[in-house]
Amino acid sequence: MLEIILEEPSAEILIQKLAPKIAPDAQAGSDFATRVFQGKDDLLRKLPQRLAGYGSWAAASDIRFLILVDRDDDDCSSLKSRLVELVKEARGLEYLAGRGSASGGHVKVAVACEEIEAWMIGDPDALRAAYPKLPKAFEKRSAYRDPDTIKGGTWERLERLLQDHGYFPGGLRKMELARAVGPLMNPGANKSPSFDHFCQAFRTLI
Repeated sequence: MLEIILEEPSAEILIQKLAPKIAPDAQAGSDFATRVFQGKDDLLRKLPQRLAGYGSWAAASDIRFLILVDRDDDDCSSLKSRLVELVKEARGLEYLAGRGSASGGHVKVAVACEEIEAWMIGDPDALRAAYPKLPKAFEKRSAYRDPDTIKGGTWERLERLLQDHGYFPGGLRKMELARAVGPLMNPGANKSPSFDHFCQAFRTLI
């Protein structure tokens, strides 16, 4: 069993929609489950205690873990190093750095650069399928060409794009967005390197 540790409900919805496409045999509930915290700060604050609890029984029960957080304004390398150190400090858990076989107690870390909305921008065809009024080639503009390096907030940029074409006039509803776009995404054609890293981690652990 793989447990995916997430910082917000919209991430949970997106991962549940995408999991069967990332690993076709993966079944929610039997092969993987999600645990959601109340934001990134809540996850980082509670994670040491949570990992300590996991370490006492994870290896024996063959449970593996994948931690996903948004980079936001943090330095990506520093944030990942911080999470890896928390894993290494937890007795009974082992950080898995490569793509080797995974067993109980193994943990991998993924950072969405800078937020999971970048993963949606990385699949413009899925966005247009969900929201047909979006321009045919918006992804060729410099502002969207490299989704992981968008400045000033990825979800804010996506919100403006959608609002400019008649969607979410009252503000972006992240959970609704994840439900609409997630089932339409193609993991093999995404332009976000951080999304590709998550997919590789998921396949290794599942």
